[in-house]
Amino acid sequence: MKLAVLASAVVGASAFTTNTPAFSRQSTSLAAAKFKSNLKYVPILSKDQLPAPGRATSGVAGGLAICIAVDESGKCYALGDKCPPINQPLSFGKVGDGFIQDPVLGTKFSLKDGTVVEGSWCGSPIGKIVGGLFDPSGVPTYPVKAKGSVVEVQVDVNYKANFESQYWSGILDAQGKSNGKYY
Repeated sequence: MKLAVLASAVVGASAFTTNTPAFSRQSTSLAAAKFKSNLKYVPILSKDQLPAPGRATSGVAGGLAICIAVDESGKCYALGDKCPPINQPLSFGKVGDGFIQDPVLGTKFSLKDGTVVEGSWCGSPIGKIVGGLFDPSGVPTYPVKAKGSVVEVQVDVNYKANFESQYWSGILDAQGKSNGKYY
């Protein structure tokens, strides 16, 4: 019975993963985008909402889930808020000296570039089981700055529109042509 539950958990986790081994800021725009990439700084949090040093929080900017992490020295970093391989929130993780650690699987991601810290891919006991099925992959990072009383993150403000343009086209095409006519 335990083996069946474990197998179900592993198969379920694999449904939420990608086959791409690493992320970059350029990979956040869709390949068949209808709208040109438009990088802008957008507000994500007020300075009052910033977490204490050594902690992280989450927010949404341009339709993307963003993790705002503050290291022990007080420097602020912005990363994608989905931990590979099973996409749990990175903002629940512990911030250390130059890294943030996935709270479930134990992977450490560099605060500077989002890559996996050497030798830390899925280091927890459950992580060793699940993580062995996937290649190590990082998380995207975003430039962050304070402006007035808010914290801003640079993201592609057309990312959500590009994603939704592909989504709604697929939904409409499943029910009839996306131009409103039927086959």
